[in-house]
Amino acid sequence: MIESTQYIKEINVEEIQKLIPHRYPFLLIDKLVDVHLGQEAVGIKNVTMNEWFFQGHFPNKPIMPGVLIVEAMAQTAGALVVKTLEQRDNNVNSERGVYFMSIEEAKFRKPVFPGDVLRLKVSLIKSRGPVWKFSGQAWVNDQLMDEAVFTAMITDKQ
Repeated sequence: MIESTQYIKEINVEEIQKLIPHRYPFLLIDKLVDVHLGQEAVGIKNVTMNEWFFQGHFPNKPIMPGVLIVEAMAQTAGALVVKTLEQRDNNVNSERGVYFMSIEEAKFRKPVFPGDVLRLKVSLIKSRGPVWKFSGQAWVNDQLMDEAVFTAMITDKQ
């Protein structure tokens, strides 16, 4: 991995789109902050009433689906991993795929509503080759909303 942890204050949405393949309507993070390559990062998701999923979840009481919050955590972790690998390999043009392998210990504690700002903190538990395991937490202000442990495989894009 990276010998000395490199810190990046912010990664904007344009750079996120260079790191992971997700696009609207499925790109669920707006930026990354407090990025410690090879270790942890915080994804920011501004939840608005215009989100596509609020049409059916639920029409009279819009709540962000918990599985999409876990997906947003995974997107944060995926961008962190690809940025870490690019830095390690000195290759800013590599294209990589990020694929879920498992989701464990998911807990959906409180609902997330339009107007909330999600802070998606992901921390590396371990990595071996292309497999990376993270713990993730979703916060609104000082309230823990959701958490999960998830594993993903990073591949060269084909």
